Amino acid sequence: MQQLPELTRAEEQVMQVLWRRGPSFVKDMLPDMPAPTPAYNTVSTIVRILEQKGYVGHEAFGRTHRYHALVGQDEYRRFSLRKLLGGYFGGSFSRLVSFFAKEENLDAQQLDELLRYAQQDLDKPADDDAKPA
Repeated sequence: MQQLPELTRAEEQVMQVLWRRGPSFVKDMLPDMPAPTPAYNTVSTIVRILEQKGYVGHEAFGRTHRYHALVGQDEYRRFSLRKLLGGYFGGSFSRLVSFFAKEENLDAQQLDELLRYAQQDLDKPADDDAKPA
């Protein structure tokens, strides 16, 4: 997996909208942004930053652009999880599960379900789920 640049919270919010909506113009993304809705120019600037970071591409339509994700949501999830594991749990998935088990008071059945789900995910080949333009 490639090393991805870190995203700010605002950049992640814009990516969430693009992953949900698929290719979009900035004006169409605004209603899906979390409250308080940022200004058009703010979202436009964030999208251009995401493009510089390699997360977003665009297709030109005259003077306007339709943006699309170049990095899939699952790829970003894996990157974020590895960063979380490395930074807070010494790279250990079991420490992460143990932490959540204590914090969320998970019972044995819930833990077993979590571990089965994680194992299924590990057994699947990685796919890139970025939506094409």
